Amino acid sequence: MQHVARSFAPVSAPDARVLVLGSMPGLKSLQAQQYYAHPQNRFWPFMGELVGADPTLPYSDRCLRLTLAGIALWDVLASCERTGSLDSAIRDETAQANDFGGFLASHPGIGAVLFNGAKAEDSFRRFVLPTLGRDDLRYRRLPSTSPANASQRQADKLAAWRDGLCEAGIAIRE
Repeated sequence: MQHVARSFAPVSAPDARVLVLGSMPGLKSLQAQQYYAHPQNRFWPFMGELVGADPTLPYSDRCLRLTLAGIALWDVLASCERTGSLDSAIRDETAQANDFGGFLASHPGIGAVLFNGAKAEDSFRRFVLPTLGRDDLRYRRLPSTSPANASQRQADKLAAWRDGLCEAGIAIRE
């Protein structure tokens, strides 16, 4: 059954330097009103390893660790119709993008956008980039942390995330 999915507010601080974008939260995340709430999603384990936002911490503490590291977290889409949680089920003709012009204006230190998977990048390039009016941002697609992305080894995904964050100027834990 198709349903209208609506994203929620970004996790950010005014001094953010990097914006990590997903496409649209999955059903578990929407129900919990927390980014990457599916227990098999690797986002929080990766962020625990890289910046100390360990999945065993309360959600608010994980978000605080991200913002202290200079990372903002959001989704490309504000709303869309979708059956289930998979990105492939998003009906692009129903997709509405978040207000990136306003967000970036209030976060002037963001110099890099990291996409959590192909759908986030594709949606951003299709729905946001043509109207953004900014050419000073660096973009990089990283492997999706979704449990549906099982084609890469976890160690390779983590290494790509480490490289992406380092390249964007985020201090990584040793």
